[in-house]
Amino acid sequence: MKVEKRGVTPEMAVRILEKHGTIVTLEEARIILEFMYKIGKLSVNQYVKI
Repeated sequence: MKVEKRGVTPEMAVRILEKHGTIVTLEEARIILEFMYKIGKLSVNQYVKI
């Protein structure tokens, strides 16, 4: 299993979203971050293949 270093924790995401008026649970923040990391990885991979 590959361990990835991630800069934004779910706790940080909850605080950031709250500042902008969006209330999410810690579990929702984990799901959001996982989705964002997957989209980011796909975007980078697609850019590198061009």
